[in-house]
Amino acid sequence: MSDDDAADAASGSGRSVPVGVKLGSTRTVIALPDDHGTENRIIKTLTCMATYEDALTGEEKVLYGEEAAREYPDRVQYMLRSGLPEDGDRAEMTKKFFEALIEENDIPADSGVVYAIPTIDNPAGLDNLRAVIEESSIGLNLVESYPESLCGSIPAFGEDLEAIDEIFISVNMGSTNLEASAYRRGEQLAPFTTGAVTGNEVDRMIANYVEEETQGRVNVDTQTAREYKEEHADFVEFEPFTDIIQQPGGGTHEFTIERSVMDAVDEYLDDAVDELANTFLPELANDYMKVYQLALDRPIVLTGGMACIPGIVEEFEARLSEELNREIEATAAEQPDVAPTVGAQRIAARLVENS
Repeated sequence: MSDDDAADAASGSGRSVPVGVKLGSTRTVIALPDDHGTENRIIKTLTCMATYEDALTGEEKVLYGEEAAREYPDRVQYMLRSGLPEDGDRAEMTKKFFEALIEENDIPADSGVVYAIPTIDNPAGLDNLRAVIEESSIGLNLVESYPESLCGSIPAFGEDLEAIDEIFISVNMGSTNLEASAYRRGEQLAPFTTGAVTGNEVDRMIANYVEEETQGRVNVDTQTAREYKEEHADFVEFEPFTDIIQQPGGGTHEFTIERSVMDAVDEYLDDAVDELANTFLPELANDYMKVYQLALDRPIVLTGGMACIPGIVEEFEARLSEELNREIEATAAEQPDVAPTVGAQRIAARLVENS
């Protein structure tokens, strides 16, 4: 179903609005038809919140996203750092965050919502996330969830839902996990997850490498390291960059980063290829040999925030091809970090249309 069809479903026809949602460990993304019905409206924010007391009424107020991170860095909460709300307190924080996001952006309650869900073996965390989803004020007409790696692959295959009819491998390069799955006409096979190779670990590595590269003169936090990664990491044409920090005793210090960012992302990609080539793919071949053979003849789809680094798709192709000693092709949607939400919204549009 095209975006235009999805918008028609959301118009005055009486059908519920199709909405795609990804509650991510770093960012939450929501996709729904825009007011004109011509394309998706994308809402994207940091998955964090802070509460404060209204100075006049004493009422508790909620700030979320970039505003919370900027104004309350001392007590902002990133409640999905592990990918899921780990306990009741984090589940309640996630509910507050999600409701504030829904209210501020006027997400309609009369909606059919599909959530892109990570593949994580954590029943308690998944139950907490399910509670957040089911108790939200949207999705009164339909609530479904699909694997994030499947949703993220849909935009990479075309303008519709072609991925549902394909046999392929998807690799989700997320902040908290590296996930891989084979898909056979929408059926998830041999799901694999590891927390040993993550975007968050890259941020920590960058922070450590910056300290080493500057001989201990500069210490940056992981948020700054993430910003360096997102703004400067590039496998095609990385260029050294400068930044300025405030010195504790007064004054400023300007420094240049030449190696830290690319050393970290280069190690990440080597580790990701190693996990896929030596753990995931052998398990897939052992359990589903024919699917393994068919899937490797087709492009491997990369999704997630790390897949946004320029040149990583081509570099992944080259390194995995060398590791497997066979030609491998890879692909990604234009915006791999937004792709799971867009894919979820397309599924929601189809479900709404068929309901």
